[in-house]
Amino acid sequence: MSQEREIPPQLREQLIRFQQLQQTLQAIISQKQQLELESIEVDRAISELDKVGNDAPVYKSVGAILMKADKGSLLNELRERKELISTRITVLGKQEARTRERLKELQDKLQERLKPQA
Repeated sequence: MSQEREIPPQLREQLIRFQQLQQTLQAIISQKQQLELESIEVDRAISELDKVGNDAPVYKSVGAILMKADKGSLLNELRERKELISTRITVLGKQEARTRERLKELQDKLQERLKPQA
């Protein structure tokens, strides 16, 4: 008999749920890392804009082209973007913590069920 048929349906469902939670956690971590990198890029852009004079021409990327922009409005736009990214990172951090907690609980249940009966 194959091992799959020996696994009770409820245990099989828990194992599938465990794998799904692991995949969810990986997706959350990946999104959070992307946002952290974007946050660093926004910080660099703000820093560079702060270094140039108010009369210096600045440009922003719009699709495949660069357009001349006002330094002040560009700084405001970047600061708003930074705030949005920070909020999303915080939310993802909370989701990550909850998912890790649920994974740990399910792992404990699975280990208990898979423990050999003495």
